[in-house]
Amino acid sequence: MNTKTKPFESFEDFYPYYLGEHANLVCRKLHFIGTSFVIILLLTIFATANWWLFTLVPVLGYGFAWAGHFIYEKNRPATFKHPLYSLMGDFQMFWEILTGKIKAF
Repeated sequence: MNTKTKPFESFEDFYPYYLGEHANLVCRKLHFIGTSFVIILLLTIFATANWWLFTLVPVLGYGFAWAGHFIYEKNRPATFKHPLYSLMGDFQMFWEILTGKIKAF
């Protein structure tokens, strides 16, 4: 686990730290599943105009991710200290898993 304490100057500076906090493959899988559900849910919301479904976005996104951190990774989600960079990291890691750049499956 990385214990960086100084502020990150950019997302490029943050992302290696983010990946270090997601070294466990089960944690990465759970992030991938949660982000997949969030993308599908967002597409559904915009296609159907069922705006109340927005309430499920954080439940699906954070539910899977936080289970991965607390149960498998045994660390605190980076979201607590770096919310915007963590959100960006979720989608970057999702893309890199999807394209095979990093492993999760």
